[in-house]
Amino acid sequence: MTIALRPVLVAALILSLGSAATALTVDLEDVGANLPIGSFPYDNGTAGGTGFTSRGVDFNNQYQGGFWSGFAYSQVTDNTTPGFGNQYSAFPGQGAGGSATYAVGFQDFFGGTIPTLSFGTTHHVTSVELSNTTYAALAMLDGDAFSRPFGTPPGGGPGRSYPDWFLLTITGFDALGTPTGVVDFYLADYRFADDSLDFVVDTWTYVDLSRLGGVRSIAFELSGSDVGAFGLNTPAYFALDNLVVPEPSSGQLLGLCLLALGMRKSER
Repeated sequence: MTIALRPVLVAALILSLGSAATALTVDLEDVGANLPIGSFPYDNGTAGGTGFTSRGVDFNNQYQGGFWSGFAYSQVTDNTTPGFGNQYSAFPGQGAGGSATYAVGFQDFFGGTIPTLSFGTTHHVTSVELSNTTYAALAMLDGDAFSRPFGTPPGGGPGRSYPDWFLLTITGFDALGTPTGVVDFYLADYRFADDSLDFVVDTWTYVDLSRLGGVRSIAFELSGSDVGAFGLNTPAYFALDNLVVPEPSSGQLLGLCLLALGMRKSER
C-alpha cells in the first residue's frame, strides 16, 4: 500500500513546489511605509551609509556628509522643477502603477559607485520597470548649466537632429562575479532618421531581464552622447520600481523537481 502511494506523493511534491514558485515584486513600499508623501529620507534610508534592503533585496548606497551615490528610495512627486535640487523625483511623478515609493539610482563616476542590487542566493530575475528622473529628463529636453538640449549640435546651432542618446546598461553577475548577461535600455534616443520618433522616456517602462540568467547581483551603468571634459554631462540618474524576482528561482525549482523524480525512479 505504501509503495502504491509513492507516485501520488511525488506528484503532490512537484505540484507543491510549483505553487511555491511565486513571484516576489520588490516595490519599495516596505521601506517607504513611514515616509510622508512627497519626501525622501535625509540619509537615503541607509544603515551607516552602506545601503538598504527591500523585500530581501539589497540596494547599495554610499552616503556621507550629504553626498550620496548608488540607490535611494523616494516618494517625491514633483516632475516639473528642473535641477539638482529635485534629484529624487521620478519623471512620471509617482511610482509604477501609481504607487507611492520607488528607487532612484545615481552613478558616481568620480567615486566609482555603480547602482547595484544584490541577492542572498542565485535568482533568475524576471523583469523591472524603469523610467527617467525629473532632473535627467528636463536636462535632456531643455538643457541646463551643464547639459545641452538633446538633438542640438555640440557647441550650439539650429535644429534638433543631432543623434543624442542616454543608455542604461544592466549587467547580471553570478556568485563568482562573472557576467551572466546584459540588457540595454535607452532612457532617451534621438538617433532616428525620422525626428518624430525621438524620445525621452517619461513613463514607467517594462524591461525584460530574463536574459540575465541566474544572478547574485545586478549592476546599472549609465552612458550617453552628451559628454564633456569631465565625462557625462547628462545627470547620471534613473528611476526603478517593481523588480520581479521568482521565489525560489526557476533553477532551484527545476533541481527540486528532478530530485523528486529521481526519488520516484529509485523506488521502482
